[in-house]
Amino acid sequence: MASRSADSRNGSGSSPSVDAVSLAIIEQLQEDGRRPYAAIGKAVGLSEAAVRQRVQKLLDQGVMQIVAVTDPLTVGFRRQAMVGINVEGDLDPVAESLSAMAECEYVVMTAGSFDLMVEIVCEDDDHLLETINKRIRAIPGVRSTESFVYLKLKKQTYMWGTR
Repeated sequence: MASRSADSRNGSGSSPSVDAVSLAIIEQLQEDGRRPYAAIGKAVGLSEAAVRQRVQKLLDQGVMQIVAVTDPLTVGFRRQAMVGINVEGDLDPVAESLSAMAECEYVVMTAGSFDLMVEIVCEDDDHLLETINKRIRAIPGVRSTESFVYLKLKKQTYMWGTR
């Protein structure tokens, strides 16, 4: 489960409200994304049908996604990096261009040293270089980039949804 784009949550860009029962459902799915709705219902005090409806609503609102999370190394992506980007002018078109790139897994607008931070996942160093040098730096408005190449991934979790 992973919350993604704030813009996908609803038309206004603001977050939909999530009640305690929906949070409990999310927690159940974070423990096991394949847990049957009947078992979730038993744990949270709802029928299987009610759980199914709530899960679908949470998915439709963009509150959560049900995905398979992999270790990039085990599926052929040996190079990851966080790239800090400074932009000249409006951030939105640059962020949209980055979001459309398959290598960009995470795109955020930030306050601080960089205007945007982008996590990219690549097959190898050549792919990383091509992505940064030929594609990211070629986007109109990109003024500069700074790359932080991952040496070892120590923690990757998506369990923040209910704390």
